[in-house]
Amino acid sequence: MTVHLPIAAPDQALSTPREGWRTHLVALGVAAAAILILFARDAYDMGRIWVESSTYNHCALILPIIAWLVWQRLPELRQLAPSAWAPGLILVGIGALGWLLGEAATVALARHAGLVLMLQGAVVACLGKAVARGLAFPIFYAFFLIPVGNEIVPLMQHVTAEICMALLALVGIPAHIEGIFITIPNGYFEVAEACAGVKFLVAMAAYGALVANVCFRSWTRRILFMGAAILIPVLANGVRAWGTIYIAHKTNSAFASGFDHVFYGWFFFAIVIALLMAVGWRFFDRGVSDPWFDPRALQPADAAPGSTPKLIRTAAAAAALAALPVLWSSAVASVGAQQAPRDIALPQVAGWQRVPAARGRPWEPHFAGADVIRMGRYRDAAGQEVDLAIAVFARQDEDRELVGFGQGAVKPEGAWAWTGTGPTPSGGRLERIASHGTVREVASFYRVGTVLTGSEMAAKAETMKVRLLGGPQRAVAVLVSAEAPSEGASPRPAIDAFLANLRPIEPLADRAAGLPLSR
Repeated sequence: MTVHLPIAAPDQALSTPREGWRTHLVALGVAAAAILILFARDAYDMGRIWVESSTYNHCALILPIIAWLVWQRLPELRQLAPSAWAPGLILVGIGALGWLLGEAATVALARHAGLVLMLQGAVVACLGKAVARGLAFPIFYAFFLIPVGNEIVPLMQHVTAEICMALLALVGIPAHIEGIFITIPNGYFEVAEACAGVKFLVAMAAYGALVANVCFRSWTRRILFMGAAILIPVLANGVRAWGTIYIAHKTNSAFASGFDHVFYGWFFFAIVIALLMAVGWRFFDRGVSDPWFDPRALQPADAAPGSTPKLIRTAAAAAALAALPVLWSSAVASVGAQQAPRDIALPQVAGWQRVPAARGRPWEPHFAGADVIRMGRYRDAAGQEVDLAIAVFARQDEDRELVGFGQGAVKPEGAWAWTGTGPTPSGGRLERIASHGTVREVASFYRVGTVLTGSEMAAKAETMKVRLLGGPQRAVAVLVSAEAPSEGASPRPAIDAFLANLRPIEPLADRAAGLPLSR
């Protein structure tokens, strides 16, 4: 007698979907929905930034890309058994803490990063260690949802300007640089924020990471490609800016500006991407049909899905951890709050009198969201003139920050641009700014909590302290500025003379905010 037994193909058992996926995905969906509801403001802000800021338009593609990356891994994922993993809650807790610190310091980047990390932690906690390892890159790629990059605009402006100077010297065009301003015999150029190359750099970082994962298996090749994807845009943007100046030198500034926006804006960076991919193509070492991971290396073939009660406890703990910073922040917000002042009375300063701001190039600081901003010009008997500006925030919130991108002595895309720093006045800081050959110096003082400082980091730290632990919620900026009396001369003597009669700054700032005494 011959007996025939059905024998499954070696991979048939592995191709069968494991049980428990539906339950674990539902629990994950509930936990993620709870987190998104708790932080709906931040989720909305991120989406708004993606739409409104051309720097982050590419972020809208990240979610579909993540979905595609997960779909690519489905054959391997179906061979794993999901199981709730409590250590994944550590990521949720770190994200919640990051959000709380960002909320306290009014740093949107930290809040957005905290939200993304909480969602990533929920995935790890609800689906388990093995599944998280299989989804390691899609989970990591969610970081590119965070609108980050504008913070390096000033650095990129200076890097671009330095590359321009090196290339101008190479082709023999005489040029002078002052900060981000470049002068050639027949033109005056500013490496503006829009020319810093951050848009291309941020998008290329996301693109480079995707290509490095999809097209390479070797970590050495991944790192090299990622390095090229970051370095080449920086160098290319320097060449772009140099090319604009070079064309202006050979023709005129109007033609160069038009050529820059048409050719460089539409074609130059597309050519850079094409060249990068053409060079990298020959080194791709991942085959089209290569598996993304080996399920048997992540989990035993006979592993069973995790229990439902454990899953429910883990998902509930993820939502509870996410709720804690919101509850704490709301409780502290009610402590130390005060009414915004209706107006600010500029002080009488001994030896100085108020005068109209009739001379020099107009200047005013930029403090978006301030409750009150007042400016006045003062002149002493020697004819020295200074401008005093006071900005008051009764409480700092999103888009109402004393210190942040675009806040301070220079308005983004405004007539003035930052060029450098100077000797620090006691309790403050000194900046040099310029506008079409006119130079100013600005002494800035920040009054936050119980601290007077010129350091943005110290102001952020004190803001974080009072918003975490309670205290005076008001924040005040006091700026004293003067225009250089002549080319090469410093207006610092006028600023120092005014400050000597104006001090102390603390009671001035507190009175402006409606507090009768310094604290």
